[in-house]
Amino acid sequence: MLNVPSQAFPAPGSQQRVASQGRSKVPLKQGRSLMDWIRLTKSGKDLTGLKGRLIEVTEEELKTHNKKDDCWICIRGLVYNVSPYMEYHPGGEDELMRAAGADGTDLFNEVHRWVNYESMLKECLVGRMAVKPAVPKGLSHEVQENFSVRVIENVGKVDIVLQKRENISWKCLGEPLEKHDSFIPKKDTGLSYRRCQLISKEDVTHDTRLFCLMLPPSTHLQVPIGHHVYLKLSVTGAEIVKPYTPVSASLLSGFREPVSSPNKYIYFLIKIYPDGLFTPELDRLQIGDCVSVSSPEGDFKLSKLQEVEDLFLLAAGTGFTPMVNVLNYALTCMPSLRKVKLIFFNKTEDDIIWRCQLEKLAFKDKRFDTEFILSAPSPEWNGKQGHVSPALLSEFLQRSLENSRVFLCICGPTPFTDEGIRLLHDLNFSNDEIHGFTA
Repeated sequence: MLNVPSQAFPAPGSQQRVASQGRSKVPLKQGRSLMDWIRLTKSGKDLTGLKGRLIEVTEEELKTHNKKDDCWICIRGLVYNVSPYMEYHPGGEDELMRAAGADGTDLFNEVHRWVNYESMLKECLVGRMAVKPAVPKGLSHEVQENFSVRVIENVGKVDIVLQKRENISWKCLGEPLEKHDSFIPKKDTGLSYRRCQLISKEDVTHDTRLFCLMLPPSTHLQVPIGHHVYLKLSVTGAEIVKPYTPVSASLLSGFREPVSSPNKYIYFLIKIYPDGLFTPELDRLQIGDCVSVSSPEGDFKLSKLQEVEDLFLLAAGTGFTPMVNVLNYALTCMPSLRKVKLIFFNKTEDDIIWRCQLEKLAFKDKRFDTEFILSAPSPEWNGKQGHVSPALLSEFLQRSLENSRVFLCICGPTPFTDEGIRLLHDLNFSNDEIHGFTA
């Protein structure tokens, strides 16, 4: 992988996890770390062999560069000489050689679609494949910034209601984009990013912050429940990408009508790792600074929650973040719901995110209950303690009725999620009743 994914990424059951089953990292030689690669790209060394020239590459030319010491790969229309990167790739040389002299877009999307390869391989860029790019064209008149979007998931329909900026007659809607009436597989579209401005940053726990970002003017971003986006920052001269799940501004405010447009601001609960590569840089951002936010990704479908009567949420640490919007949806949009229970694992009391808000919500809505479990509690702690185990799960995963329809969501560090899903299977919960999230 070229970037640093979060501990809980890819999520169990996701395309990335499925695609990577059976794959393992290859031990790298001394001096072949990510930071060593970044230093090499900044050294001024010619990594393409073209002395700074960019060329158009034909399919015939690409096919000739298919050896370890002369390996070109095409990713989404751009060709890279990846021979210098061979020894730095955690997946090993053989993994890269699978796409040697060919279009590796499909393979790349299967294994690590989230990776910001444009930045990490920019010094290896040979050029563009010899194809004519599409040129976008605009509308003939302006529309108002605010518009409404309605997604009808069960039929795959999206309604977008636009309002004219001026009350005049339109003779046409503008010139259509090239291939505007064609369907492009999602795997071929890539990720699009927008520069968002940091509006506020608040302490939630001793090492977790709530970041509020404002979208650029005249842009909207609707992240489906259970989906995530990627944040991109420049770190020591290279762009690093990590996935995060947006949350509501407050767990409680999510249950009343929002004061401002929900499409204008986006919030993230993020744990800061002092020795990390990405989060310390994110934490150093000042109000007014910008960070790039991608288009949404994810495979969770709300249809999984239809007619569910008992919903169980298992979270560890910042694995709580995907549960925020699921919890909101469950308590406001699931008429069949009898009970929703959050089982929240943390190390200490100080690590519990939004504890007060969760307790207030449980008091406000009797359908909701939460249980905090600590692995390293203080002597004063009177609650449950330990790690995810058959005994704890058997105690907490009690149906409201003997045959009630259940669904379970789980998220946390990879070992927690993997072990939790294994234990749930041992307790006779099926794959159709379980979903693992990306933190």
